[in-house]
Amino acid sequence: MSVTVDDDLWSAVGDPTRRRLLDLLLREGSGTATGLSEHLPVTRQAVAKHLAVLDRAGLVHATTAGRERHYRVDQDRLARATAQLADVGAAWDARLRRIKRIAETIQRGRDADSGTGQQQ
Repeated sequence: MSVTVDDDLWSAVGDPTRRRLLDLLLREGSGTATGLSEHLPVTRQAVAKHLAVLDRAGLVHATTAGRERHYRVDQDRLARATAQLADVGAAWDARLRRIKRIAETIQRGRDADSGTGQQQ
């Protein structure tokens, strides 16, 4: 079972500040670097850089109004990212079930061997 992973996407959401930005944008609907920085322990410039990473990954899009850029979450891209994460989770669940079955088989073999050794 092979799942295609978008490394740029997961690199973008791998950072806790960027995940927090996504949360804020989802809650507020949109935001500017200045407004979003008021909710985070980082500077406006740092927020702008994080938003640029999210924009390159396609998770947010900006529109310009005067001197400010207003960012919104791309709901379709976020939905695809969520589906991709679910696929990755399902693939790992299947791997872990196989590992568990192998470990249980090994343990049963050891239990059987130790039981045979005790009877002698």
